Amino acid sequence: MALLNFRRAGAPRQTPHSDTTGSGSLNAILAGYSIEVMPRTADKIEDFRALLPAGTRVYIAHIDGTPIEDMVATAKRIAAQGFAVMPHFAARSIPDLATLTDWIARYQGEAGITQALLLAGGIAQPRGEFDNSMQLLETGLFDRAGFTDLHVAGHPEGNRDIDPDGGESGVMAALRWKQAFSARTDASMAIATQFAFAAAPVIAWAEKLQAAGISLPIHVGIAGPAKLQTLIKFAIACGVGPSLKVLQKRAMDVTKLVLPYEPTEVLTDLATYRASHPDSLIAGTHMFPLGGIAPAAQWLTRHSGATRGPAAAVAR
Repeated sequence: MALLNFRRAGAPRQTPHSDTTGSGSLNAILAGYSIEVMPRTADKIEDFRALLPAGTRVYIAHIDGTPIEDMVATAKRIAAQGFAVMPHFAARSIPDLATLTDWIARYQGEAGITQALLLAGGIAQPRGEFDNSMQLLETGLFDRAGFTDLHVAGHPEGNRDIDPDGGESGVMAALRWKQAFSARTDASMAIATQFAFAAAPVIAWAEKLQAAGISLPIHVGIAGPAKLQTLIKFAIACGVGPSLKVLQKRAMDVTKLVLPYEPTEVLTDLATYRASHPDSLIAGTHMFPLGGIAPAAQWLTRHSGATRGPAAAVAR
């Protein structure tokens, strides 16, 4: 998955969950949700219209080594089914400016794409001249191509690729740069975050950004329903920080060990917080379907109040 290449904020414990069933307060935090797929997982879904409301934003993750032909074909198919497709542009997987120009042209010419998530990517050694998303933005190619939405990555629990010492100076500097860039582009910009399993680190991070003068909306990454072992594996591989303790504590409870994880608790906490802090940067939810696209989409349908078919309001 896209933000699965990111890596670590503490905050007071939030108000107890106001809605343990997943209805009611979850509707607002899930309104206009987005979901992420990869070409190989998307191939298993015959028609996304059977799973998602029309207009839902679908991110297409670019895992290093995936042929651009597969990426564009997936984008074309999903866009043709009535969804707002946002492919990833992973800087370290793009060898040069000519390749970036070609990829943008292919997405636009073949699939009508005008949205992108720009990120560094998960490989340690860049394929060429690009190392981070700021370099992609600096090319001006997305502006010249008329992209309407440009999202960037966020790391509520830190990113050791950017700050090897476990600090946050590099991450904060990058976000300040992106905030300044947002004033120079006509595109709508937002932050899509790595997934977390607790609300407190995300809330503390959002408040810290706002205090630093950053106003980009935050789409909080949440892991979809999955086996506990699957989530722990992904969380460790992706450098998820303190909120990993939520999974580790659950693993110690034999009564919960055999049950699939669901994100009801963390989302209820986020919804409760946002209801009392309407000026928060937290704008919505981005779902990582780590346990499969269909189970994630079915969970979202049950808890969001949205229905398949009618157009969904896509969060900016």
